[in-house]
Amino acid sequence: MKKLHYLAMICLAAFFLGAVVCCTEKENNGSTGNGNGGTNGGFTDEYVDLGLPSGTKWKSANEVNAADTMYDFYTYDEAVAAFEDALPTKGQVQELKDGCQWSWTGNGYRVTGPNGNSIVLPAAGSRGCDGDIYDVGSYGYYWTATPYGDDDAWDFGFDSSSVSIYYYDRCDGRSIRLVQD
Repeated sequence: MKKLHYLAMICLAAFFLGAVVCCTEKENNGSTGNGNGGTNGGFTDEYVDLGLPSGTKWKSANEVNAADTMYDFYTYDEAVAAFEDALPTKGQVQELKDGCQWSWTGNGYRVTGPNGNSIVLPAAGSRGCDGDIYDVGSYGYYWTATPYGDDDAWDFGFDSSSVSIYYYDRCDGRSIRLVQD
């Protein structure tokens, strides 16, 4: 009985500490575990000026998808329909990749611009066209507005060792981070 009581106390303490860390991270970087913020839960909707040559500002949190409340992924067509010109182009993503310092945080990147301002891009994973969820916590995938042929579109993705820009099937689910010119 004493062991059971002790185990229950440890579980409650772990739960409480997890909740404190979760809430502290949300307040500090405007993101939940999967990087979503937007207007959900009072998170920030700020656009951050990173000091990029184009003047592009990047939103401080990923977009929420009411149709995918677990991961907030969008297919390419859903993203284009919902956000149109607010999606970053392949060129804007290339500028972000080349013009900023990328520091792995353990579950995503802190992207710091030339002026010292930064955003956090969580490794929220992805959803395949088959509906399976992949790579949550180890990879991040984000759609751009730029199509590639009839069936694919450009995205940018990363893991702890690299950031790349590639094209994938439009039915895949990806996170969305908006920009403002």
